[in-house]
Amino acid sequence: MTDQQPLRAGVVGLGMIGGGVAVSMARRGRTPLVHDIRPDASADLAGVPDPLASPAEVARGSDVVMVAVVDAGQAREVIGGEDGLLAGAHPGLTVVLLATVALPVVHELAALCAAGGVGFLDCGVTPGDRAAENGMVAIVGGDRATVDAALPVLDDWARKVVHCGPLGAGMATKIARNVVTYGSWRAVAEAAALAGAAGVDPARLAEVIDTADPEGRTLLQLLGMHGPDGALPDAVGAQVEPLMTKDLDATRDLAAALGVEVPLVDVARTHARHTLERGERPAPAGDDLHRLGLEMMDRVYGPGFSSAVPDTGEPFTGETVDYLFAQVWSRPGLSVRDRRMLTLGVAASTGRSELVQIIANGGLVNDELTPDQLREAALHLAVYVGWCNGTATHTGITAAIAAHTPHQEQE
Repeated sequence: MTDQQPLRAGVVGLGMIGGGVAVSMARRGRTPLVHDIRPDASADLAGVPDPLASPAEVARGSDVVMVAVVDAGQAREVIGGEDGLLAGAHPGLTVVLLATVALPVVHELAALCAAGGVGFLDCGVTPGDRAAENGMVAIVGGDRATVDAALPVLDDWARKVVHCGPLGAGMATKIARNVVTYGSWRAVAEAAALAGAAGVDPARLAEVIDTADPEGRTLLQLLGMHGPDGALPDAVGAQVEPLMTKDLDATRDLAAALGVEVPLVDVARTHARHTLERGERPAPAGDDLHRLGLEMMDRVYGPGFSSAVPDTGEPFTGETVDYLFAQVWSRPGLSVRDRRMLTLGVAASTGRSELVQIIANGGLVNDELTPDQLREAALHLAVYVGWCNGTATHTGITAAIAAHTPHQEQE
């Protein structure tokens, strides 16, 4: 192979990705040799010749061969099988693995190729539905010399080739990119379920997102906030964290009120500080701890509730604010609504209607529970705590609903 002799290309596997790669190269004038277990696999692929009988035949007539199979087992067979690429290999051959497989498999196949004197690159690709339009990104891992040697072929089917680093880096980057893809799908699923449960057409949610962020920049905004040293500045985290936690808390509370499961939201809230690279939150102390407790009281029982807490300096009152609300109710493991339901059950077991009323009122004020849900809770709890305690629970809930309803009617 010299500068006057163009690189010869091959493709094994003519599915959506492999077939698209072959079409893109043929359109550029570098018609590849191809193989597929289906004899007619290239029939509808413009400019692509009939498949050869084996991967070995493709290897004999190619300098760079793209392997576009589904899984690790197929990749092993195509590369190292009896009629695989290595059976027809020659000096200077490079194998480019397009299949998404685990990193140990990448290193296994690379070692197999190296033993046969064959170059190897791992190459994730995306988006697969644009393979036939020279529209994919080639996400490459391997040594620089092997990448440079294969680059003319890669350029014929990829709109951009990104060399991510040494062997395995391309596959790792592709896998990480898949996390963004499927993780965002889960986020969209939870958001759509939440909007739908609140009576909002999910199409309106899509309209808002498309209009506010048509190019999807928000999805990668966190990466863009990192400084030259690769770390997220603490000043950025300090600014974002209160907004992030407030919004996620509101989301969890709404989801709880509507009966919508949002596990991804729960994880995002639990690991908010880790996401923002802020480490563990130092335990608040002194005035900060007391202020947090008062704020949580208002969040649990409604605005202004904490103003009724006497500032007597008594240990019990102090610990109610500084420990119960600042350090227990504020923990991220359960939503406020979850903790309210647990506390309602405990209050019901005491037969104290006034305690039940306070807890139920907080649920109404925060729109976590409807009057009908509270009435149903009174019946459910009565079966477990006894009818006498159940009667007190019903009394407290009825009083909370009665006190809340006029407020609702005045709005």
